[in-house]
Amino acid sequence: MTIQFKALPTEAVRTLQRGGVDAYGQTPERKVSDGDGMPCRHCLKNIGAGDAYLVLAYRPFPQLQPYAETGPIFLHAEACDRAAEGEALPEILESPDYIVRGYGRDDRIVYGSGGVVPTGDITGRAKTLLERDEIAYVHVRSARNNCYQCRIERA
Repeated sequence: MTIQFKALPTEAVRTLQRGGVDAYGQTPERKVSDGDGMPCRHCLKNIGAGDAYLVLAYRPFPQLQPYAETGPIFLHAEACDRAAEGEALPEILESPDYIVRGYGRDDRIVYGSGGVVPTGDITGRAKTLLERDEIAYVHVRSARNNCYQCRIERA
């Protein structure tokens, strides 16, 4: 099975970079990176020291429902290119481990699918999960803070 890591959609990111509101109806906060731990969810690269970035609430689900987790993410404040969809592990995934969890077509967590996985095992775990018919896509989330990193789908 071939999978693809997917960054946030460009049109949604451009809206936020132009001052659009986040999942809580707030204007994203603008900060300057010190170069440590600021992963952009659009280019899937780390935001360099001295570069402006946005902090905002993001909900990677199409509508409100009990499983629609919302949390903080970072984006470059200025336009960046969206990461190419592919099987290569994104640059932002540099922690030792992440939560990898499957979701159904109804955007609900598929119970028993989540776990903390060493970074080098993310691709294999995602492939295993996506072999299951009830799993439509997978999220990669911070193992420390549960922050959304990216989505994985079948290619």
